[in-house]
Amino acid sequence: MEGDFKVSVIIPVYNCEQFIEKAIKSTLQQPEVAEVVVVNDGSSDNSLEVLKALQNEDKKVKIYHHKNKKNKGRATSRNLGIKKAESNYIAFLDADDFYLENRFKKDAVVFLKQKDADGVYNAVGFHFYRNVLENENFKLNTLSKKVNPNKLFDALITGRYGYFHINGLTVEKKVFERTGYFNDSLVVAEDTDMFWKMALCCKLYPGDIETALAKRGIHETNVFNNKKIYEKYELKLYESLYYWSAKQGLNIKIIERSLERMWILKLRQSKNEFKHFVYYLKINLKTPRLFFTYLGIKYFPLLRFLNKVLFL
Repeated sequence: MEGDFKVSVIIPVYNCEQFIEKAIKSTLQQPEVAEVVVVNDGSSDNSLEVLKALQNEDKKVKIYHHKNKKNKGRATSRNLGIKKAESNYIAFLDADDFYLENRFKKDAVVFLKQKDADGVYNAVGFHFYRNVLENENFKLNTLSKKVNPNKLFDALITGRYGYFHINGLTVEKKVFERTGYFNDSLVVAEDTDMFWKMALCCKLYPGDIETALAKRGIHETNVFNNKKIYEKYELKLYESLYYWSAKQGLNIKIIERSLERMWILKLRQSKNEFKHFVYYLKINLKTPRLFFTYLGIKYFPLLRFLNKVLFL
């Protein structure tokens, strides 16, 4: 198995000239890496020049672009990388992050021992490029305990035991035949969306959840510094899971997990009952089958409004 365990690492790159060399060289030092699939996402800095120089040094580095070399975002870039990848196993790395030694050693062992494993997740740490005293605020991206794959979805959606990061995830390429590709309508949280979907239809096992096998670069331009954009896409994240779960015909209790969260977020955004009714119609036009289940009654805005009025 270990000799057959070869990984394609997918790296989306957008204006990361100061970080990308470190990222790519950290992948090339891993003996399990067969290719580094780099998607240059319309960079306007010198990222492409750095990439070409690295490609000249090692032919494992393969560079791809979107049509007309446009900027399409992380989700679309990862999707292109998946389509271009030639190995049976896929891993991801953000362009401003890097792997540590023996990144895939434990993965190979887990896939060998757990015959039903579709993926393995590992702990990811942090590397600080900005000079601020914040190290204590950043702990490992990991789960605090080993979770049975059948209970992983509940653990992830509640955050009960923490979260894992995409840099620490390795999956079989065929997983995406079940989950579909990353949702490119999500500018952020597209990775969380994918983790939830994988947890629902795949078997993900823990690798090393105590020691970091990759590190995230912390600097001034990290997208997670922008809280407003995450707030904007939080509702879209749950909608993505809701529509996908309904399309997959999953257990109605699973579907309700996202629907309930959608209503809470809508109530936070507005108390306008008419807007809620319009929203209700919109989601039911996309999932008409669920209208005729108990969800159709429980979340019907007029009934919820009357219930609130009558039992004040």
